[in-house]
Amino acid sequence: MIEIRSLTITYPGQATPVFHTLDWRVGRGEAWAVIGPSGCGKSTLLYLIAGLRTPDAGSISVTGERVPRKQNRGKTGLVLQEYGLLPWRTVRENAELGLQIRRFYRQDGRQPTRSVDYWLERLGIGDLAEKYPSQVSGGQRQRTAIARTLVVDPDVLLLDEPFSALDALTREDMQGLILDIQGETGLTMILVTHNIEEAVVLGRRILVLTAPPNTDPREIENPQAGGPGFRQTPEFLRKTTEVRQALAGG
Repeated sequence: MIEIRSLTITYPGQATPVFHTLDWRVGRGEAWAVIGPSGCGKSTLLYLIAGLRTPDAGSISVTGERVPRKQNRGKTGLVLQEYGLLPWRTVRENAELGLQIRRFYRQDGRQPTRSVDYWLERLGIGDLAEKYPSQVSGGQRQRTAIARTLVVDPDVLLLDEPFSALDALTREDMQGLILDIQGETGLTMILVTHNIEEAVVLGRRILVLTAPPNTDPREIENPQAGGPGFRQTPEFLRKTTEVRQALAGG
């Protein structure tokens, strides 16, 4: 699904590359969490996959297509931490921006699999469709941003610390919602987070980045992620400890 080979990229003005000859593969339908300290390249990795940044060397391909290409790939959805909503548009109108993106990238005239109204209802904000972003909560704004992304029918969903600004209960609710949607749709999901518990809850596989350069980061298998009551199991504690030790270089 996603193939990264010999990837190297250095931030402007810095001598040490963030990634140096990195190889990484993500299979179709997998759910990954990417975790690491600030400045390790977590968000940069998502932007590279989305085609919003270009590596200095190496290659990235999604379903066999080289990234970046002349037009960014229309079936890769990106959800940002800051929502990216237009304040003068209602919740429905913000979600409908996804359809405009779809029309821009696809010229075959096919209708989306599911409507804007479907996703607003599925995400629990159907009754807020005519409200403006300033009139709804942070969690509801994030649901709107997710609806805008899902209406494009993506096969890859990239999430850049999407729940970090939410309170604990809302955050857990959103985590459960994303797990449900990923399970229902079979999306390939990569979520960036700095929160160990969130990485273990959402990532059936976890990529642990450390201080640059990242050349051969550790991958942790976490097959029980998303299971009923996983947070209350001994395995959850074992995995959070394993990730914590990996971040510390253990």
